[in-house]
Amino acid sequence: MGIADRRRALGITQEGFAFAVGVDRRTAGRWERGTSRPQPPQRRKVAEVLQMDLEELDALLTPAAVPPEPGRFASGAYYGPGDADEMIRREFLHLMAVSGPLAAVPAGGASALEGGAGGFERMNGHLWQVYRLARAKHSVYPAVQSQLTALNDALRDGRGRAGSLRVAAGDLFQLAGELAFDADRNHDAASSYALAASASKEAGAYDLWACALIRSAYVDLSERRYRRAADTLGAARRVALRGDSGLATKYWAAAVQAEASAGLGDLNACEAALDEAEKVADLGDREPAAGWLRFDGSRLAEERGARYLQLDRLDLAEAALKDALELGPPAVGPSFRRRGAVLVDLAAIGARRKDPEQVVRYGREALALARASGSGYAIRRLSTLTAELDDVGRDRGVVELKAEIGGLSA
Repeated sequence: MGIADRRRALGITQEGFAFAVGVDRRTAGRWERGTSRPQPPQRRKVAEVLQMDLEELDALLTPAAVPPEPGRFASGAYYGPGDADEMIRREFLHLMAVSGPLAAVPAGGASALEGGAGGFERMNGHLWQVYRLARAKHSVYPAVQSQLTALNDALRDGRGRAGSLRVAAGDLFQLAGELAFDADRNHDAASSYALAASASKEAGAYDLWACALIRSAYVDLSERRYRRAADTLGAARRVALRGDSGLATKYWAAAVQAEASAGLGDLNACEAALDEAEKVADLGDREPAAGWLRFDGSRLAEERGARYLQLDRLDLAEAALKDALELGPPAVGPSFRRRGAVLVDLAAIGARRKDPEQVVRYGREALALARASGSGYAIRRLSTLTAELDDVGRDRGVVELKAEIGGLSA
């Protein structure tokens, strides 16, 4: 086996390998053909990406014929720079597949090194903060992948207390799921959240477990499986009641339950859930427990507005959504993703009222945020808006907006 065979066995493209190591593709190609070798500072990173030790790497660094990349021009499409993202995705899936069983059945006698898991928890908290502030969420992938690798090593070697490592795993799996969900990879997100729920349950971390269930429900909501989401959220609320009464978990579950109820057309259940969610204000200004739980009162206006829009209560929806926008620009108010969702909802209200000026004003701002963030979630929300635009007529601005959204989605 040569170096090219090894990376293919791991599901890594040549571009992805070069990206991960930090060189250009031509350099990686020369290594694979054996016409040059990685320099000493590069060898450790090459070995890490190829999941081997340095002695094993030496055996691979020999000349070898490199056949064309299989599937490289499948369906006539050349993937180009996107291959790096696909490599990261595949590596993510591999790491998650290994981490799940390791978290459930860690190495025997894992009780040494007090504080070993504490380092993971601190790093996880930092990664959540970086994710929350990042304009382009996919930029966080490499750091989270590195943390997953380190966590796998700790789980495999039995470093740190098993319970604490499971908590760290349940936390990190949820962040991995968020990255997948933002990239519009719902299957990957659902798998990540399922692993997060399992690890959190094993650790007896009820709030973390409930949050994993809530995030899993978002996947169903995005695909309009409202009844299934409602069932998951009901379970999340029961789990949250066994958690810390000082945390916002149960109120977040109620807020998302309102979305499921609105999808089912149940106004009374929706408003009851929203009223329950507003009790988060009773917690005061208490700092959130961790990055995996960020729900606070700042989301209530946009949540209520979005739910009223689902129920076609346009005047109520517009008032609540405008209140949400007044929280400020993305730098100090809602994230790009959340603000974009509010703008899409306001544009949808304009479409239902056959008001092209309102459609274009809010739709164009949402489009600009989607372009700036590269968020798959934001693009998906814009795509749902195009179905609303058919009823607005042939207004030139609306037609151009629809065409630009279609181009961005493609």
